[in-house]
Amino acid sequence: MPWIKTIPFADATGKLRQLYARVTGPGNNVDNIMMMHSLRPHSMEGHMAIYKSVLHHKDNRIPKWFLEVLGVWVSSLNHCAYCVEHHFAGLTRLLRDDPRADALRAAIEARDIPATPLDARQQAAMRYAERLTLSPAEMAEMDVKALRMAGWDDGEILEINQVTAYFAYANRTVLGLGCSTEGDIIGLSPGNSDDPDDWGHK
Repeated sequence: MPWIKTIPFADATGKLRQLYARVTGPGNNVDNIMMMHSLRPHSMEGHMAIYKSVLHHKDNRIPKWFLEVLGVWVSSLNHCAYCVEHHFAGLTRLLRDDPRADALRAAIEARDIPATPLDARQQAAMRYAERLTLSPAEMAEMDVKALRMAGWDDGEILEINQVTAYFAYANRTVLGLGCSTEGDIIGLSPGNSDDPDDWGHK
């Protein structure tokens, strides 16, 4: 049970009902992280807008599966099991390579970036995300230069930064309000990247 009151789909009215209808999955399932916002629907609207833009937007250049890897990495560093479980299921579905997904998870849980089945460029992004998550006040321009040297351009660096920052927010929403996976359908996400206003979870 969450630590604050939440309103289930069946009891929602007005603006909340409209927003729930936009984020539902099968059987009108609403992810618990979205239900955390039910007493302030405007904050759910803001959360979904940034989530969709950071992870599920057609103008992102970095493959969605790797953005999900970064999300699982940041969530693991923050000890947010809810987001690890949801987004590991999502990256597994997108990657379509279960042994590789399992190897990624094992390396993430071991905090062993060199053991990840990723190229040097992607491992550099993981190092940046780790440093920004664990030591944000110690970030320096050299951290961005290291990403450039690894082969990322500045727009891609922004994507890496934003997915790392988003998960800091999402993890703290979950951890600070007692959000659990109870009743959730794990791994659903917005499938239509071409329409930023389509928040439906599939």
